[in-house]
Amino acid sequence: MRNLIQKNPNIIFSLLLIILGSYALFNFHNHMDIYEVGILCGSVIGFSWLGSFWSNFKKFFIAILLLTATSIFLYQGSLQTAEQNFFLKYFISSQSSVMWMSALFPLALIIYWIHIFSQGVFYGQLASRLSWIATAMGMAGLLIRWYESYLISPEIGYIPVSNLYEVFILFCLITAMIYLYYEEKMNIKKLGGFVLIIINVAVAFLLWYHFAKDASEIQPLVPALQSYWMKIHVPANFIGYGAFAMAAMVSVAYLLVDNGKFVKALPDKSLLDDLTYKSISVGFIFFTIATILGAVWAAEAWGGYWSWDPKETWALIVWLNYAAWLHLRLIKGLRGSVLAWWSVVGLIITTFCFIGVNLFLSGLHSYGAL
Repeated sequence: MRNLIQKNPNIIFSLLLIILGSYALFNFHNHMDIYEVGILCGSVIGFSWLGSFWSNFKKFFIAILLLTATSIFLYQGSLQTAEQNFFLKYFISSQSSVMWMSALFPLALIIYWIHIFSQGVFYGQLASRLSWIATAMGMAGLLIRWYESYLISPEIGYIPVSNLYEVFILFCLITAMIYLYYEEKMNIKKLGGFVLIIINVAVAFLLWYHFAKDASEIQPLVPALQSYWMKIHVPANFIGYGAFAMAAMVSVAYLLVDNGKFVKALPDKSLLDDLTYKSISVGFIFFTIATILGAVWAAEAWGGYWSWDPKETWALIVWLNYAAWLHLRLIKGLRGSVLAWWSVVGLIITTFCFIGVNLFLSGLHSYGAL
């Protein structure tokens, strides 16, 4: 069996996904509409595709599967078990998993910076592994939170991507996964010291929001969010946000190298420029998809595809900003510090679209509050 797995890891992984997807479909199809069935089937295909060329993704998926399954088993169908069971209380309830994520990402950041100034590979490997563990704990935390919402009541149960607390976790995870993918493919561990800065800013906000506002409490969805569109619109949006955030932090590294800082420690400017372009391209594709999906959702919920709501307007500003960036690079051939600075400023625009609109401008999308 071990030799079979070693020789055919992609086939075994795909079979595992098919088995899990089939189990979910046959056991829970009564609770799923046609769109949710489509999302389930698409997830099986998409995860199988990712696993076919991203070796660490297979390990990551199996890790969160084991963590989530163990947590569900320990709950025994009751939320009260969390206070009585040691492992749930301190390790694999949704909140304890997110707290582990919030502790491991800062530790990984520190070790990445040690790696920048050190020789050898030990610190880079350690920081990378800590980042993977932090991401696995955070992802398991979201999945367990999903299960916990149904333990409260089947009517309350929802995918946890509906409020500021949940989407900040999602932002951390998606940004980390985008970086870890490129880290594996391009051997750029020393850039972790830059990319994890923005992740840890989100972690800091998340911790403040939890302890100051008790934001981790699971609340019923507002009516406008009780839609299958949320399951695809929000994740697609945050792949865009995560990719734009990574591009900005890589651009910071580019500007430092361009000014003679960290020249020996960081990759050369051509690699940093190429990575910024790849990140923005990925982000632009998913942000475009999310915007289209959002328009369809708006037509279903509010009767019109576009209403110039503040969130919609700022989403358009973000889209136009990165469309112009890609146009100047691809059509005009622009390179260098101008586009790097543009990418950094783009993060400020994106951040306002992400959180500022919800907090400071009233509109149909004003679901988040501090």
